[in-house]
Amino acid sequence: MRFLRRSLIGVFLLAVTAGLFAWAGMTVYGALETRWADEPRQRPARERVFAANVIPIVPETIRPVLSTFGEVRARRTLELRAATSGEVVWLSDAFEDGGLVEASALLARIDPAVAQSSLETARADLAEAGADLRDAERALGLAAEDIVAAENQARLRANALARQQDLFERGVGSAAAVETAELAVSSANQAVLSRKQARANAETRVDQATTALERRKISLAEAERRLAETEIHAEFSGVLSDVSAVVGGLVTTNERLAELIDPSELEVSFRVSTPQYSRLLTDSGQLVGADVTAAIDILGVDLKANGVISRESAAVGTGQTGRLLFARLEAAPGFRPGDFVSIRIKEPPLERVVRLPASAVDASGTVLILGEEDRLETAEVEVLRREGDGVIVRARGLRDREVVSERTPLLGAGIRIRPIRPSSGEETASAPTGPEMLALDPERRAKLVAFVEGNQFMPADVKSRVLTQLQEEQVPARVVERIESRMGG
Repeated sequence: MRFLRRSLIGVFLLAVTAGLFAWAGMTVYGALETRWADEPRQRPARERVFAANVIPIVPETIRPVLSTFGEVRARRTLELRAATSGEVVWLSDAFEDGGLVEASALLARIDPAVAQSSLETARADLAEAGADLRDAERALGLAAEDIVAAENQARLRANALARQQDLFERGVGSAAAVETAELAVSSANQAVLSRKQARANAETRVDQATTALERRKISLAEAERRLAETEIHAEFSGVLSDVSAVVGGLVTTNERLAELIDPSELEVSFRVSTPQYSRLLTDSGQLVGADVTAAIDILGVDLKANGVISRESAAVGTGQTGRLLFARLEAAPGFRPGDFVSIRIKEPPLERVVRLPASAVDASGTVLILGEEDRLETAEVEVLRREGDGVIVRARGLRDREVVSERTPLLGAGIRIRPIRPSSGEETASAPTGPEMLALDPERRAKLVAFVEGNQFMPADVKSRVLTQLQEEQVPARVVERIESRMGG
């Protein structure tokens, strides 16, 4: 029993000793782990390499394009006004907003009763003045014949006086006969003077009748003009706008009835900044006749018209900056005055320049150039133009070097990169080959066609083009989206 008891005590003490040793080992190991965690780990240094897209710098001749917005205006516009007052008795079928009229076409007629009566009166007065002139001319002719007769009578009286004087000198005649002959000559001469006075009066009457006839002709022309003013004609072919006249309505003199616009003579006005304006001037300060393209998007169909800058505004408006320019459009089907269009102006060409993405140049005008061992270097370039997502720069001394096309905050001078070139095929996506096309079911196609045909604000040529696209097996997705957005609105 004693041996067993001592054996159990020994086993117990051995177990307690082993537990103490295990507890002590765990404590020491925990302390070592804490120390190891607090000490910095020494890792081997390794350079980080970033991937970046690079493009070569190849100088070329580029013609910059200046983009802005403008408004279409009509170069030839005429206000149709009533030249006389009265009631509108007739209107042309085309006398309405948007009506197409031809040159010299009769558009409206104002009640011509008063003007017609004045015309008939003027014609009667003219006929009366003509009769007076003819009567005066006949009287003048008779007066001339009376003078001839009186002169013949005076000549005969003078011959008789000469005979009586000859007889008296020979002692055959008497003094009384001579005196009687002299009195007869004097009376004949007095008759000649009277006839000449009558002829002068007849000539005066002819002059007065001629003047009266001319006045009657002027009155007749005035009456004809007033009658013609009761009819309103189109001075040129065009489209009517802002029509206000109706049949049966009363109009006053100079009242505005409509506006006639020539759709074939359009121009676009747009404003550019002063630096942009300076780039459109020649060395002598004259405005360059730069090419202009005006565009407008209607239901996904782009309408474009080409033109040339023709002139600039004479003064800068109050509170305005820059310059207001005008460009004459050549052929602009589908365009209407008042359209808000985008303008693209071709500037004079720039030689030995490079077009880069806007993300390749920072605000200070520097780019990252690929150097030796694919490390980046900083280089300065001269920014000449900014066009949308691109810039046109002049890179002196960087010909055939490669530049990072998309800068990020991680890239800088001295950083090593893995260049990705457009021809390498790395991380590049295939470009779309064309617009997305949709195959429409018959019901959806019919709804789109009905909406387009019923749209009164769409120009005829645009409507025809859209309907042609809708009849195809596949329709551009953007056209369908535009039409359906209008239907929903």
